[in-house]
Amino acid sequence: MPTSSGDPYETIGVKRDASQSEIQAAYRRRAKKLHPDLNPGNKQAEQDFKALSAAYEILRDEDKRGRFDRGEIGANGAERAERRYYRDFADADANAGAYGNGEGFADLGGDDIFAEFFSRQRRGPFRRRGADVRYALEIDFLEAVNGGTHQVTLPEGQTLDIRIPPGARDGQTLRLRGKGSAGEGGEEAGDALIELHVRAHPFYRRDGDDIRLDLPISLREAVLGGKVKVPTPAGPVVMSVPANSSSGRTLRLKGKGVARRDGTRGDVYATLKIVLPDQQDATLKAFIAGWSAGKDFNPRQAMGV
Repeated sequence: MPTSSGDPYETIGVKRDASQSEIQAAYRRRAKKLHPDLNPGNKQAEQDFKALSAAYEILRDEDKRGRFDRGEIGANGAERAERRYYRDFADADANAGAYGNGEGFADLGGDDIFAEFFSRQRRGPFRRRGADVRYALEIDFLEAVNGGTHQVTLPEGQTLDIRIPPGARDGQTLRLRGKGSAGEGGEEAGDALIELHVRAHPFYRRDGDDIRLDLPISLREAVLGGKVKVPTPAGPVVMSVPANSSSGRTLRLKGKGVARRDGTRGDVYATLKIVLPDQQDATLKAFIAGWSAGKDFNPRQAMGV
């Protein structure tokens, strides 16, 4: 789907009165389809992705969006020259004719316009810092928790190794200085802004710097207790399950959670979940059927039933 329109609203695919959440959602949908990592060797996709990022850079910023709507900047973020008419240079003398001042070249504004022209020549070429360019990057849950390095390909074909800091969060933006659009008149290039999107994990759930998970245990482990192996982002560890543990009991593993920049980690909270074998055990069934104490025990008594 091409995104190379000169209007950022059309490029992202939203109406002019779209909310910021609608703009962000539309951008993310198109960014996922056009990202160079998903379209290797597709030059058109690279150009479309670059145009999409530039359009989002305008519309995500309320100030830039307003200035674009008022015609003060273009779709590339550059200032638009003020439109000037030859009558703007007219002499304010009421005795002069319309737009003129009675001098030679009156309709061209007299000496003032030439003074402005030569003044611009003395100031030299136009100079402007390059625009920042925004990208979206999906990373794995454990990559965000532990940190690491992720290789990406920019629209221009340049490959970069991006350092993912320990404890990176969904929606966090990384800045790569000098990797945006080129500057003009010798000015420095803009930056590349990488917005991180963290994929969900099959069993880990993040809670700040802590990790929570449901830990399956057998009926034997619940009744008798014992040592069980627990997966954590820092690697598997052995944990002691107390005897007579019920489902829902939560045990803490200190310092095995989300990595922090100072080298410490959050904690892991494992909530026990008793799981029976898929195949029914005749011995266990017979024992439970003859277990008289079990008949009188009501685990729902506190609920009034």
